Amino acid sequence: MALLRSLLFPSLCPQTLTLTPFPSTKSPATATRRPRRRARAPLMATSRDATKLVTFLGKGGAGKTTAAVLAAKVTSPLSLGFITFTSALSMCQYYAREGMRTCLVVHSQDPTAEQLMGCNFGNSPTDCGDNLSAVKLETSKLLLEPLNRVKKVDARLNLTQGILEGVVGEELGVLPGMDSIFSALTLQKLVNFLPDRKDGASTEFDIIVYDGISAEETLRLVGATERVRWYLKYMRNLAEKTEIGRLTSPSMLKLAYDSARPNGRTSEGKMSTEIWNEIEQILGFRCFLVMDPKRSITITSALRYWGCAIQAGTQISGALGFAPQSSSISQEVAGKFTPLSVGTLPYLLIDSSLDWDAAISSLSQETEDLLTTTHKCSHPSVTFDTSQKSVKLFMPGFDKSEIKLYQYRGGSELLVEAGDQRRIIKLPLGMQGKVSGAKFIDRNLVVKLR
Repeated sequence: MALLRSLLFPSLCPQTLTLTPFPSTKSPATATRRPRRRARAPLMATSRDATKLVTFLGKGGAGKTTAAVLAAKVTSPLSLGFITFTSALSMCQYYAREGMRTCLVVHSQDPTAEQLMGCNFGNSPTDCGDNLSAVKLETSKLLLEPLNRVKKVDARLNLTQGILEGVVGEELGVLPGMDSIFSALTLQKLVNFLPDRKDGASTEFDIIVYDGISAEETLRLVGATERVRWYLKYMRNLAEKTEIGRLTSPSMLKLAYDSARPNGRTSEGKMSTEIWNEIEQILGFRCFLVMDPKRSITITSALRYWGCAIQAGTQISGALGFAPQSSSISQEVAGKFTPLSVGTLPYLLIDSSLDWDAAISSLSQETEDLLTTTHKCSHPSVTFDTSQKSVKLFMPGFDKSEIKLYQYRGGSELLVEAGDQRRIIKLPLGMQGKVSGAKFIDRNLVVKLR
């Protein structure tokens, strides 16, 4: 990787920084691997036309699909034996009964979602009740629509001189990594990631509940909008500052742009700069943490996902915990999630007939407010102290040994690595400089600059 980086970007000279008390020493910090947890964290993304994307983080096989289906059907846990399921289906049912047009998107061949929804659904939205629809994504079928769009654009631009027309989509198999790519393309169409600036094309749904492939893939999706900008920056420089880029990029850019537009809009009449600027628009994510206060491992996992979500570039809106009806989360547990608002979720048994009306009516007013309000946690993830020339990074769920710092570009920014995520912190002009030390204080990493 170091050789590849030096070949691609020889001008970048990284400085690896260790986290040590002031002043820093030269001993490197070693990162420890943590086991994957079973807690869930539903995430919500708001697009330009207020469509929200809700998904869940959790270990595969622990009821993640059941959680997503339950969201589609208020948020509550399902218990079967000793396994506790986060109920995402109930959240969807809550949103649907609140009058919001809700769609459950499942990317799995597991029939659990269909059984809990009480209906069969396929590759396009299927009506499963009032304000409630569902989709089961199948990558082998999802391959065909983008390929046909590319063919139509290619026929208009004549880039491959007809060669692409001979490709038979039904002959193409699914390769590793394609599932996540086509999930993102489908969510783009449902949430309208690239809305048209002129007519502000509205979307069909108010809430999209996505049952992701895995927690890791969901975190990648959360951070994709910001991470893609990193790649676009280098691609744009390559396209605008090299001879081959200036020659080929306009046509390739229009091909990619037109192929990704599900609403039929084209790049006709747009300059390359306009297309680049529109592609770089970022979709902001919101997130709720979910845990079972009776199981300490789910609390630890929720705290971990809190830190991972911040690293991925999103803020947490609140935390939800399972508790019997008419009870609340203990002050000890709630204190671990300060300054987040904490709501409660009712328990339901999966082996009994599910009474969704009773489940929804049992929600406290605080929980309903937490689910429906759009505010985010006011606690900043980054705080600059110009007088002390220090940067405070809020990083719940991590300890010092799991965080690494790097500096590039002469001290104008910090690159923070934790939770298998990298985040770039741009330093204000008056604070730019090399790191002299770092220490961990009460979930915060305090970085001192020279």
